[in-house]
Amino acid sequence: MSSPSGSPFETSSIPSLQDRALDNLKFIRETMERSTAFTAVPGRGGAWMGVTALVAAFLASRSNSAELWLLIWIGEAALAAAIGSVAIVRKTQSIDVPLFGGAGRKFVLSLAPPMVAGVLLTLGLYHAGRVRLIPGEWMLLYGAGVITGGSFSVRVVPLMGLCFMGVGSVALFAPGHWLNILMALAFGGLHIIFGIIIARRYGG
Repeated sequence: MSSPSGSPFETSSIPSLQDRALDNLKFIRETMERSTAFTAVPGRGGAWMGVTALVAAFLASRSNSAELWLLIWIGEAALAAAIGSVAIVRKTQSIDVPLFGGAGRKFVLSLAPPMVAGVLLTLGLYHAGRVRLIPGEWMLLYGAGVITGGSFSVRVVPLMGLCFMGVGSVALFAPGHWLNILMALAFGGLHIIFGIIIARRYGG
């Protein structure tokens, strides 16, 4: 016997229920991905940070004092931070991900302590006359921050941090004339390489 008209058991209602269930699953999956991975790490912005670092490395190699060398790289750090900040804000807006919500907040909070430690250690090493150790310290702490912050981001980000720490470890024991080359390799080359990878795989 056929089902009465309007019965909830009509077979025509099954596809509708399935479509609704699939939509709900898609929404849940996207929400979980956004809450567990901060995908707004900038690719093109990171590459531009690398380009400015190469310029800074060239200028620093021609400096004739430790003070001028340090000022050049501090200026580069400020410029790179500005480029990175603008790039992250633009990418969060383009992919509709909150910068300070969920994984974004964890990313920033995990990155910040090593950066603050880097500033304080730089002041201490300069005051003690150990400027030669500063490049290694910068790369190690920046790499550590990228690894900890990157644990809330896409997988390629912690790998970049690990590479920074590797170059930083070499810089701690390398001859002085290697330091600008290693800085160019890390802050220039690694940012460009990983920036291109991130831009191609994750956009921005």
